[in-house]
Amino acid sequence: MSATSPSAISVVNPADVGVAGGASALEALPWRGLFTVLFLGVTAGIQMSDRGLQAVLSPAIQQAFAVSDAAIGAMHGVAGILIASALAVPLARLADRHSRKGMLLALIAVWTALTGVSAMASSFPLYFATRAALGVSEFAMIPVVYSLIPDLVGERFRVGANLSFAALMATGASAGFYGGGALLDFAQELGGAVSGGAGGGALASWRLAIVVLGAAGIPLFLAGLLTWDPPRGIARAEAAEERGALSAFVRTHGRDLLLFVGAAGGLAIAVQALTPMIALALGRRYGADLTAIGHALGVILLVTNLSSLPLAGTLDRVLRRHLGARARPAVMAAGAALSMPCALALSSAGDARPALALVAGFLLLTCIANALIPTLLQDLLPPTIRARCFAIYSFVIAAFCSLGPVLSGAVSDRWMGGDLLGAIAAVSVPALMLTVLCAGLQVARRADRPDRPV
Repeated sequence: MSATSPSAISVVNPADVGVAGGASALEALPWRGLFTVLFLGVTAGIQMSDRGLQAVLSPAIQQAFAVSDAAIGAMHGVAGILIASALAVPLARLADRHSRKGMLLALIAVWTALTGVSAMASSFPLYFATRAALGVSEFAMIPVVYSLIPDLVGERFRVGANLSFAALMATGASAGFYGGGALLDFAQELGGAVSGGAGGGALASWRLAIVVLGAAGIPLFLAGLLTWDPPRGIARAEAAEERGALSAFVRTHGRDLLLFVGAAGGLAIAVQALTPMIALALGRRYGADLTAIGHALGVILLVTNLSSLPLAGTLDRVLRRHLGARARPAVMAAGAALSMPCALALSSAGDARPALALVAGFLLLTCIANALIPTLLQDLLPPTIRARCFAIYSFVIAAFCSLGPVLSGAVSDRWMGGDLLGAIAAVSVPALMLTVLCAGLQVARRADRPDRPV
């Protein structure tokens, strides 16, 4: 579906209609919609910081429950990604039919409650289960937001709103790493004052750190009551015609979708093999302080994610003049190929500083490769099934994401004698090769069809 087709045109803020002497509403700044995008980005960022915090807390969690690297990898991958994204699909279907604002408020409330519940888990299986339930509220929010954005800001501001939302999520993810050590120290002091000690009980410092983060959901819920719930950008007559759009979309773009999922999936495996496990890996290899590692990783995540967004936008504008729709898979292939040397060198880094530099290069290149995916999907999807399709896509990619930490943990335990850095490299490089292959085939398939969507 073209981005300029009637069913893809977003409903704009009625308050902006008629400004500037009758100018089009798409030419005016949709302030109410932009405020809502800002709120949603901050909310998703705080939720994403929970994932960074979990990575920093992994050594303490592993010690408290006496579990292996593979179990920690499964916590990050299977519980935190795969199960969560699968259960998010029916919730996104509800968002396609009912109030998206109501759905988002419910997700914030559930996230806040489940964060506290997970912190009090008495065993690893219970903690695993509660983390999976918590992840549902995080995963379900993202497709609903990407469904809302075109209806909040209109076509003119859609790409900027998408990238801004991604930037706020990235900022939150980096904050979880950067502030995780400080939050853990604060919780340790608080736990000592309340109970006289830490350890594995209900007042352990890592548990209190999770509770403190979850408490941020209370003001978020209250602020969410002030946001705008726009009408969907589609007429009622068009809705009936597009009920079969999902199956028709898959039939029409089946081969290209398979190659696209393969390319995106390879990137997902590689990135998730590294991100949730890297703090544990660096601490084990170099004996570095977890607070210092968390600060460094927080800065790296923030800088690489935020800098990748304008870089990706610029590459898209420049390359599409020459390559048309081939530009985006070309960027994916190039980013994956250039990040492979970083992953290969990671296992042989002499100390923590060069290892962190390699992590920064790896993340910057893979972030550029991933940045334009939401805009691409919005171009193709009918508004009546947009949230559902984003959720389905998220689940498919989550299946790949879950493989990353699971494989790196299993390879470390079974074949590399606990060398987690080496295991990360061993998992990442083949996954990146899959991305290069699939994205390269996409470019080749579009050699004679430069204007066809990816």
